[in-house]
Amino acid sequence: MSENYSATAGMQNGFDLALLPTLSAHEQALVERRQRLLGPCYKLMYQHPVEFVRAEGAYMYGPNGEQYLDCYNNVPSVGHCHPRVVEAVSRQLATLNTHTRYMDEKILNYSEQLVDTFGGGIGSVMYTCTGSEAVDLALRIAKFHTGGTGIIVTDFAYHGITTTVAAISTTMGKYVPVDQHVRTVRAPDAYHAGEGVDVGERLAADIEAAIADMQRHGIRFAGFIADSIFSTDGLLPGTAGMLKKAIEVVHKHGGLYIADEVQPGFARTGLNFWGYQRHGIQPDMVVMGKPMGNGLPIAGVAVKPELLADFGPKVRYFNTFGGNAVCISAAQAVLDVIRDEGLQQNCHDLGNYLLDGFKTIAREYPQIGDVRGAGLYHAVEFVTDPESKAPDAAMTSKVVSGLRERKVLISTTGVGENSLKIRPLLCFKQAQADQLLETFAETMAAIQG
Repeated sequence: MSENYSATAGMQNGFDLALLPTLSAHEQALVERRQRLLGPCYKLMYQHPVEFVRAEGAYMYGPNGEQYLDCYNNVPSVGHCHPRVVEAVSRQLATLNTHTRYMDEKILNYSEQLVDTFGGGIGSVMYTCTGSEAVDLALRIAKFHTGGTGIIVTDFAYHGITTTVAAISTTMGKYVPVDQHVRTVRAPDAYHAGEGVDVGERLAADIEAAIADMQRHGIRFAGFIADSIFSTDGLLPGTAGMLKKAIEVVHKHGGLYIADEVQPGFARTGLNFWGYQRHGIQPDMVVMGKPMGNGLPIAGVAVKPELLADFGPKVRYFNTFGGNAVCISAAQAVLDVIRDEGLQQNCHDLGNYLLDGFKTIAREYPQIGDVRGAGLYHAVEFVTDPESKAPDAAMTSKVVSGLRERKVLISTTGVGENSLKIRPLLCFKQAQADQLLETFAETMAAIQG
């Protein structure tokens, strides 16, 4: 479950309060009120923050009608204010909204359809409100089932904000220490690994070594959790099948694989409905959130039933708002829209078109070290020179800000804060893809010129 965190635990692409005097009087007043009323934890994006008053489809609109192309937000993935989602939520809110302790067919119908998307042994769904809660619950199940406490994550991972989940999120900085039973492994970064390095093999070896280190310290291995496209690590989709050997090692040692699909799930990667399916692997649990309800707070853990056989009777779990009727209606509408409007195929087709377009532009600029992506999720990595591949965060920030001023919204990712995080909505159209590419080319030319 990826967010934009910097290596020092600040927010990547965050507004610097030192720039407050550069804003208009209206903008300054809003920022000052936010600081006073919401406190310093609430961050604004961009060096020139944006105010929005409405949104529709792939566009967001400012107070004076300014139109921005949204190439960043994964929450309203089928489109801002999609009419079918709006109608489903409104109808249900006017009819009934309650928790899961009463019988209701809607949650069962949705759960059956959701389970069908996983294939393999996944058979049950437990609902939460947020991805953080979902990861927290998955960790509880993994530790209960295995009797272990050792968790393996990648070295720049983000999985959520609860106390337990923040303790496995290695992006959080020195004031949020990683749990002592957590071990980290290198993300499968083929661009920086060097020629001839099989990053899938390396990941498997790193997991093997991490488990051995746990054993030396008397820690029993419980599981490995990873976002299958490693969004926070820099968006590293890799080649199909890359994760297969790593998961074989996890299962060999009695651990569980938790697929964090908050970012890659719900058709984001194109050909596959879930990101892990690109690798021909079967997780023991799948955690999901954000795009599941197109903005409404619904998330969940999909589980192999055998993992709940003992956990269910012995461990009390209930979530007052998780899986409520209104949010289930939103989730059902999202699933219907993805299928009925062909958004998965659209994601694949336009994703390849954009990837080719970014690669074509990159040939003109040696500062662009790598272009990668899967479906409608792309990274463009900037380096100071092609030989050292040293991160160029300053250039990346200029591009993000330049696009923002030209009314195209993206952000950054990766430990070096030097990769563009480009995540268009699944409802993107050809004209919008062209607008993104043209504006990116124009921004690059302006910065270099």
